[in-house]
Amino acid sequence: MISWIALAVAALIVVALIVLYNRLVRSRQMVDEGWSGIDVQLKRRADLLPNLVSAVKGYAAHEKQVLERVAALRTQAAELPEDDVSGRGRIESRLSVAIGRLMALAEAYPDLKASDIFLELQQALSAVEDDIQMARRYYNGAARNLNVLVESFPSNLVAGLFGFRQRDFFEVGASDRDVPAVDFDGGAS
Repeated sequence: MISWIALAVAALIVVALIVLYNRLVRSRQMVDEGWSGIDVQLKRRADLLPNLVSAVKGYAAHEKQVLERVAALRTQAAELPEDDVSGRGRIESRLSVAIGRLMALAEAYPDLKASDIFLELQQALSAVEDDIQMARRYYNGAARNLNVLVESFPSNLVAGLFGFRQRDFFEVGASDRDVPAVDFDGGAS
């Protein structure tokens, strides 16, 4: 009788471990899927930037500093390791600010604002930025769920046993939340 009880308890423990392990695997896969979504949208944005810079360059040649900043940040973002979430978040948020400055420059150039190519690029970039925000929210929610499992008892025991780890959030830095200041006489600051 006692051996049946011990066997039943052992079976329950094994089932609980399997359930917890599977929840951790599912959560990890959701985080990976979320990061893949962010990565796809960031690639779409990076592919749009050379065209946008070219369109602006013809109208705002003396705004060289802003154009070079966008190009440099795009290069930095491309060179970061794919799994460097926090580093990628910092660079991408700086790039968003630089893109905001670039778009603000268009206000000073009515011919540029009226250009069909620029308008199409601006709309495409706006759609990509919205998609990045949605992908970021999905990723951060999935990372939160995984992090809760990795930290919570008893799933933390299974997570530690099988090497599951917490994931960084894809965050915008505090300084990057500021609206870019643009001085049309002296360039962007």
